[in-house]
Amino acid sequence: MNWDQILAPRMSRMKASEIRELLKLLDQPDIISFAGGIPDPALFPAQAFREGMGRALSDRQCATSLQYSVSEGYGPLRGWIAAGMAGIGVPCTRDNILITSGSQQALDYLGKLLLAPGDTALVGWPTYLGALGAFNAYEPHYAPLTPGDNRPAQDYRDQAAAQGGRVKFAYLSADFANPTGVTTDQTGRERLLDLAEDLDIAIIEDAAYQALRYDGEAVAPILATEIARRGQIDACRTIYCGSFSKTLAPGLRIGWVCAAQPVIARLVLIKQAADLHSATLNQIATHLVASGHFASHVPMLRETYGRRRDLMLAALDREMPDGVTWTRPEGGMFVWLTLPEYIDGAELLARSLRTERIAFVPGHAFFPDGSGRNTIRLSFTLHDKAAMDEGIARLGRLLRAA
Repeated sequence: MNWDQILAPRMSRMKASEIRELLKLLDQPDIISFAGGIPDPALFPAQAFREGMGRALSDRQCATSLQYSVSEGYGPLRGWIAAGMAGIGVPCTRDNILITSGSQQALDYLGKLLLAPGDTALVGWPTYLGALGAFNAYEPHYAPLTPGDNRPAQDYRDQAAAQGGRVKFAYLSADFANPTGVTTDQTGRERLLDLAEDLDIAIIEDAAYQALRYDGEAVAPILATEIARRGQIDACRTIYCGSFSKTLAPGLRIGWVCAAQPVIARLVLIKQAADLHSATLNQIATHLVASGHFASHVPMLRETYGRRRDLMLAALDREMPDGVTWTRPEGGMFVWLTLPEYIDGAELLARSLRTERIAFVPGHAFFPDGSGRNTIRLSFTLHDKAAMDEGIARLGRLLRAA
């Protein structure tokens, strides 16, 4: 059978994630990997989850934890999240929260909710590769989103109309963005809100790294800034996507959407058609661990990852040749390197795997148009000082040879 003849056209836009493929390299012991933006498994609150799973599977609880549940998500977990959102300037109720199977599922649902073929999504240039993967299935066009610029709304509108659609949303990770590590300042967030109001579009705020700030002053979430303008969440256009993957554990696949109730109601319909609800057992265990340990666990992560970020930045200062520049993130998991224009990141990686045995992500994968070939992304979460120093020294040798 020739499957290509019956596949939907959208499949031509769906490609394997370069990052997921690179994660396979972690099984090779001689490679120092700065590729996957993953938490250090040694820092998982494993004992807390053992206890939480035990309580979730107790005789009293297992009838709930092993049963079908409501599509919106486990009520106590949604209530805990709502309280946490209020603590960062987003007063809401559990009715403003939908539990998803990781924030990646939230991005897929939002693409399904908002995009028709030919519509335009405004995204960073570069932007999170997983967001492009989620949105691509719905056949959009992309336009660069630069919150610090003053590009007129009509320019975006005209460009989208010329491509046969309209602008539907702006997507960004405002805090310690993947892949650049850059944070959008308050002025940029205000300008984005102004642009979204002019275009009458949604804002998708991907807050996967929001809790991992190591220094500098915290900036209010875009949703909090909009609530300050409008008075309440149900009048807001910003859709906040959160996750426990970077703070507790990614394997449980627990994320959430916080948004106006009309948005949540429509996303619930999508979830009912997709998977009915996220795993009840995982939600109950996550609630038990979050309510008992989140407040003490996250500061430990900040201290550990902040120290590792400092180790990477210090090593880059020592080892990088002239012509290489990099970001200095205040949080998150990533440092973004810009190389001389004649160096291709994908070719550099291929050479590295043959010679220096270090892994990183070529930057072109994060650009909707495949540009940015002279960029690479490094993650600093997994390595101690010895491995960090050795890995960055190898990268320096590799670049000097190039």
